[in-house]
Amino acid sequence: MAPPAGLTRLSLNENPLGPSPLAAEAIQNALTGIARYAGDDAHALEQQIAEREGVSPDQIVLGEILDSLGLQLALDGSTGGEFIYSEPGYTALVDAVAPGGGVVVGVPLNAHLENDLAAIAARVTDRTRAIYIVNPHNPTGTASEAAPFKAFLREMAQRTTVIVDEAYLEFEPDFAQKTAVELTRSGANVVVFRTFGKIYGLAGMPIGYAVAPKAVAASLKGNGLGAAHTLNRLALTAAAASLRDPGYVDRIRLKVIEERQKWHNLLDRIGRRRSDSRGNFVFFETGQPHGVAAAQLINEGIEIARAFPPFDHWVRISIGLPAENVRARDAIKKLLG
Repeated sequence: MAPPAGLTRLSLNENPLGPSPLAAEAIQNALTGIARYAGDDAHALEQQIAEREGVSPDQIVLGEILDSLGLQLALDGSTGGEFIYSEPGYTALVDAVAPGGGVVVGVPLNAHLENDLAAIAARVTDRTRAIYIVNPHNPTGTASEAAPFKAFLREMAQRTTVIVDEAYLEFEPDFAQKTAVELTRSGANVVVFRTFGKIYGLAGMPIGYAVAPKAVAASLKGNGLGAAHTLNRLALTAAAASLRDPGYVDRIRLKVIEERQKWHNLLDRIGRRRSDSRGNFVFFETGQPHGVAAAQLINEGIEIARAFPPFDHWVRISIGLPAENVRARDAIKKLLG
């Protein structure tokens, strides 16, 4: 849904800079085939992603599958299986486990607003069905240091399935060193999820994928996840073209980092506590109830993200176009300055 006229939407961590020109061209060229279901194009994208990730195509499951993944993992285990995640956080996966008999276990963030790996490890029991970690985290944007994070994943993967949501990791310049895919590649029980809806600018044409151990991928595909006929042909085409344009990602990353730094500079100057966000958004303390701050920002034409209890005096604001960011920072200076 588009925001009302005159309202700048900075609430959903979209990339308003838009998709790669290669993706836009590919979408236009694909329109002539839109009357047909996806098929070979889906299998071709699986192959393309598999080559990129260094795994076999049967380890790639296409689609925005987090909710289906959560439900399937819950159904595959005994009733009462526990799903551990960082709280507050993105909840698509854990929200889906209840119909399958799953139980959600939230673990608070640490003092640096990061995934508290030690606390998560301490909550793992023989009832744990999966651990779900978003890295960089949403809503704080903090990223775990690569070496200890991967050591944690290796240890936890010997005890349960670990899902790492890397929706925002490609905003990190050292993405290749930080991704958890190397663990999946080496046989660890780690599932890595990515989406084209963030840095690739395809939020309105949802498509993502999971890189999974062969047994997990086979189980998911056996239950219909990633089936070609369920996928949007234009989204498949756009995703494939996006992966052929690495320069686009580099350009978007630099622009987002530049705009994010302007936010951090402002927040540091006015003395507001903030997270060390590595995503395409900022997260900071306003000193006011979220509802009050959000309402005042709406009056200034700025729509921000929902509240994330227990951080009831914090706000998350997405990085928009440069002019939108100027407007939002001016509104924050008026609100907090």
